[in-house]
Amino acid sequence: MAITLKNPTGLPEIDVYRQVSVATGTKLVFVAGQVAWDADGTTVGEGDLAAQVERCYVNVATALAGVGASFDDVAKLNVHVVDWTPDKMPLLLEGISRASAKLGITPVPPATMLGVAALDIPEHLVEIEATAVID
Repeated sequence: MAITLKNPTGLPEIDVYRQVSVATGTKLVFVAGQVAWDADGTTVGEGDLAAQVERCYVNVATALAGVGASFDDVAKLNVHVVDWTPDKMPLLLEGISRASAKLGITPVPPATMLGVAALDIPEHLVEIEATAVID
């Protein structure tokens, strides 16, 4: 495994991600922002943030698998949520939990969450991009 996740002393321990990732692999993998599309380009979970988060994680996992990688290889996630407010956190966490159960993973690489005004189309509520490192 090319990624080691850490919570250095002096920084808070956050349940859903680690503060630092150390990459020792030789190839970088950049996954385009994934939205809640199925394989046919149909939006999944219209109006349902948790369902869209779940689908985004599934799509990231699919993209990673396509190049021989997995969430174990992810060094960094960026999560973009339309009209973010803190009261949406339970829905975000529910979507992550459902994706984790479906994929059999615990995705905890360092992550940045950004509130955005809009994404590519009005039906999309969240977009998740990943950077991974593989040997």
